Amino acid sequence: MTDKPTRTRKPKAVAPAEPAVDAVPASDGAVEASAAPVKAKAPAKAKAPAKAKAPAEAKAKAAATATESAGAKRPGLPAREPGQVRKRPGRKTTDPVGDGSIDPGEPDPTALAMARRIVELAEDKKASDIMLLDVRALTAVTDYFIICSGQSERQLGAVADGIAEGLKEGGVLPIGREGGSNAHWVLLDFGAAIVHVMAPPEREFYQLEKLWADATLLVHVQ
Repeated sequence: MTDKPTRTRKPKAVAPAEPAVDAVPASDGAVEASAAPVKAKAPAKAKAPAKAKAPAEAKAKAAATATESAGAKRPGLPAREPGQVRKRPGRKTTDPVGDGSIDPGEPDPTALAMARRIVELAEDKKASDIMLLDVRALTAVTDYFIICSGQSERQLGAVADGIAEGLKEGGVLPIGREGGSNAHWVLLDFGAAIVHVMAPPEREFYQLEKLWADATLLVHVQ
């Protein structure tokens, strides 16, 4: 018997496995990492320093403090700049009674004469219910209150203007004027005397006479 030749099977070619690559080529020849890099945290923003107060704001606050210390928070008193607080010559600052009251001492003849002149000028303009109050024992801001009424906006303006012009003839000028006839309340500040020209509804509502009930009533013209 002739032996059949034995066929030898050729082993199948196996494609070589591609080596694992951790990076891919970039277009410019550089190698980029396949995994995206971890982003670093942005540094925390520093807090902006607090803005310093403007000089005008600080000045306004100082003026308000000075006004409050002068007692201008009480109703009926004007808002004054520092240095405009009424200073009486020879005024006593002690408290002889010990109850916190002010010893007004003797009245200033010039201030009292001006207050009485204001009453006369208000009468000339037909103001009604005129009251002259001595408030020296209650506040250091002024000596006298003059409160009167006008029946219309036109009369309110006429009374206020008549008082201002009448005192101007004697060389006395107001250091301040607040409100207006359209507001139904005009305040004239003459330092030693403060004038309130009010419409009847506003006068009834604010009742300055009752708020200053401890003042001494010197004159009352109906």
